[in-house]
Amino acid sequence: MANIVCYGEVLWDIFPEYEKIGGAPLNVALRLNSFNNKVTMISSVGNDERGNQLLKYVESEGLNLDQIQINKDYKTSEVNVFLDDNGTASYTIEYPCAWDYIKLDDTLVNTVKQADAFIFGSLVARNTLSYKTLLNLLTVAKFKIFDVNLRPPHYKINVLLELMNKANLIKFNDEELFELCSALNFNSENLKENIEFISNKTNTKTICVTLGGKGAMLLSDGVFYTNKGYKVTVKDTVGAGDSFLASLSHKLLNNEHPQNAIDFACAVGAIVASSVGANPKISNDTINLLIENN
Repeated sequence: MANIVCYGEVLWDIFPEYEKIGGAPLNVALRLNSFNNKVTMISSVGNDERGNQLLKYVESEGLNLDQIQINKDYKTSEVNVFLDDNGTASYTIEYPCAWDYIKLDDTLVNTVKQADAFIFGSLVARNTLSYKTLLNLLTVAKFKIFDVNLRPPHYKINVLLELMNKANLIKFNDEELFELCSALNFNSENLKENIEFISNKTNTKTICVTLGGKGAMLLSDGVFYTNKGYKVTVKDTVGAGDSFLASLSHKLLNNEHPQNAIDFACAVGAIVASSVGANPKISNDTINLLIENN
């Protein structure tokens, strides 16, 4: 199994009727941990009750929380989540909060140096301190996986381009891909052409694009791999893309064939979308049964 570090936001998702612990990098970390990888989460919480509860949860799930800092000046992050009739989520993300102020130190650097892979998202780059820490950690990371999460107004195109240029693997959803390509003055309605544009623009050999219920497309070393998706009844989409990325990374880092990796990732993402919350427990039997029946 692989040694993986995830960097970025940890938070409380506040739904109209309930609350759940989440944050894209934490969701990725939890799913990777469920596959028996060694996973460390780098983030920050406030010195408050929500922060204490979040740390207890992370510890109970078996994640290494030594690199989750406690910030006395900023509170633990909360995000208001709204679901439409199709279960698609939109978010209101408060600013600033504790994970906007992740401080660089030697322990973080050594942790990333020793890891097989370093997974980071775009949201954590919205504030200068956490962004500078991220840039420093990227200089020592072996294999860099960039999860693009466009959450208006918390991103800038020049920052996204800089991070894409540093990545070995980039993951988007299709809307994010087309928006970025358009912002970079490339306009095509063809999915493969947009993926190839980003690959050439950023010199990134591995790019994956999720397509919601229509599956995903993966470019790996010049070859395209596709999965058409798995039929499920969607309850909410929160965390489905995160579990997809975790599953894809798990398979690729353990040297699985790219087609097997994208099939597995699409199955896990579909199961999460058919469940309530970002981090449902999923057995290997459930994953394999969905793949075999499709």
